[in-house]
Amino acid sequence: MVKYILVSGGVLSGIGKGVIGELTSVSGDVTCRMAHTSPASSTGLLLKTTGLKVTAIKIDPYMNIDAGTMSPTEHGEVYVLNDGGEVDLDLGNYERYLNVTLARDNNITTGKVYREVIERERKGDYLGKTVQIVPHITNEIQDWIERMSKIPVDETGEEPDVCIIELGGTVGDIESAPFIEAMRQFQFRVGPGNFALIHVSLIPDIHGEQKTKPTQATIRDLRGLGLLPDIIACRLASPQVVQEETKAKISMFCHVGKDQVIGVHDMSSVYHVPLLLESQGIVHVLQHKLGLLDLNIPPAMVEKGADLHKRWKGITTGHERLYDTVSIVLVGKYTSLKDSYMSVTKALEHSAMRVGRRLILEWVESSDLEPEMQQHDPRKYHDAHKALVSANGILVPGGFGERGTEGMVIAVKWAREQKVPFLGICLGFQVAVIEWARNVLGLKDANSTEFVEDTSNPVVVYMPEISRTHLGGTMRLGLRPTIFDEDSTEWSKLRKLYGGADTIWERHRHRYEVGPPYVDRLTESGLHFIGKDTKGERMQALELKDHPYFVALQAHPEFCTRPINPSPPFLGLIAAASSSEDFEQQLVSQLKTFKPPHPEAAMVLPKVEPNGVVNGLVKETPITVEAK
Repeated sequence: MVKYILVSGGVLSGIGKGVIGELTSVSGDVTCRMAHTSPASSTGLLLKTTGLKVTAIKIDPYMNIDAGTMSPTEHGEVYVLNDGGEVDLDLGNYERYLNVTLARDNNITTGKVYREVIERERKGDYLGKTVQIVPHITNEIQDWIERMSKIPVDETGEEPDVCIIELGGTVGDIESAPFIEAMRQFQFRVGPGNFALIHVSLIPDIHGEQKTKPTQATIRDLRGLGLLPDIIACRLASPQVVQEETKAKISMFCHVGKDQVIGVHDMSSVYHVPLLLESQGIVHVLQHKLGLLDLNIPPAMVEKGADLHKRWKGITTGHERLYDTVSIVLVGKYTSLKDSYMSVTKALEHSAMRVGRRLILEWVESSDLEPEMQQHDPRKYHDAHKALVSANGILVPGGFGERGTEGMVIAVKWAREQKVPFLGICLGFQVAVIEWARNVLGLKDANSTEFVEDTSNPVVVYMPEISRTHLGGTMRLGLRPTIFDEDSTEWSKLRKLYGGADTIWERHRHRYEVGPPYVDRLTESGLHFIGKDTKGERMQALELKDHPYFVALQAHPEFCTRPINPSPPFLGLIAAASSSEDFEQQLVSQLKTFKPPHPEAAMVLPKVEPNGVVNGLVKETPITVEAK
């Protein structure tokens, strides 16, 4: 029987249900929001260290079917899964912390639930009954959770022991009401010994006094809705710890034991949060409530969990002792909300920890680099260029639309000409092609049809199989293979970072590709497309030979990074930006130790049949554009 742990939040949203709380790094170098890492992912990690198999589900009460059409500056990054699911960024934290592979249905939204119920009603599955929120919507939510909780998500291929369920939003929100009611019913469906509730609440610090009234109020609301917390996680937005008197007061007025009140304050790194929770006995409380000590855990899993605990502790203690720094400038379109690049930031952090450097991440809005900004706001323009030219490495991540792309071209040109380590991701890959076509190939008006539809030199074009009328879920999505060229074996740094593999697997999310008619001319001029799709028709990775590190990928490798297994392209950027010795050391290490984070079953090359069908899907066909 799967054990269920529900994590809910009160007082305000973004409080950090997903690491607990919007914990902010106080180190001053990289601001790390812990709002998306939390009791949910941290608790799951701690349970894994005891040898348990853990899965996770995120509930988002919004009406959208998925996060695919949401603005990154409003909702944060859209995280992509192996199966092409576009989901909430919290699922990225679950995958990174728990080292699991989740599916699109691990993210439940109001839109998905209502669509399922309405489709069943149209089919007549309810036998003419009046379809209502209770019981039909609430039953669908419970069935969904129970179904997804039993699907294997790790290398064991076995049913998970524990399912962490994070309920987005705040208790009391109108849109959360059906999910709260479903969870009230669910605790009786699975039994009290198989259900635990962690409620995350804010403890305001007013002039040095820690206030408990907001927590008392949210617990009162929660109890009124039929849910009783087993653990209250008190989020304090301050480096000061939650005082024992505060815990005692919450224990008294919220009807829980003092050991069931956990304090979570700001820490120097999000990676300390699991150990903070562990030190306050959260694992012991859950073991007692859910009977986890009675489960038959194989000795091999117990040993594996102990090794995970040892390595995680090594990461946190080692991170505190880093003095050498590495400076990376991120030139992006959505820097007003750092969560827009959550996975990118994590990939850089994981890589910096591997190399033994303290990451200093500079954020540059790409439009600030453009000549127009010099007239509009000279200070922004000069600050942006100062950050660009002083960085040890340059990263241009993904994005959509024309705004700021000329600034990205400027950043790529600087990295290429000045031999500064460079990594381009998705849009960054396409911009690198545009920059090369303009400044090396001599096609001064080279552009993407996304930016200039009638450009005379469309070196980046719209893929023909992509819908032009529907935006949601219509891009080239999910885990896909990239085949390295045979002649890249000896010289490609990127290939060595992937352990010298012939084929690599990364997740994609894009509508545009390099224009096929221009590939030969670009290649002959020195831009090496070392990685292509299985048919050799789509360009998916490029690299320059005579450069310390100039790499770009059409895929999003940041989605597959892990704290103990950093994404290879990001590791290469950090190592090359640190020193040539660090870079060579990482190349040697990766050739010996790199292991893909994906299940073996997911890394199977597609079989192309004579009728053009690839593993049951119509094969991809690149667009044909006449080169001018």
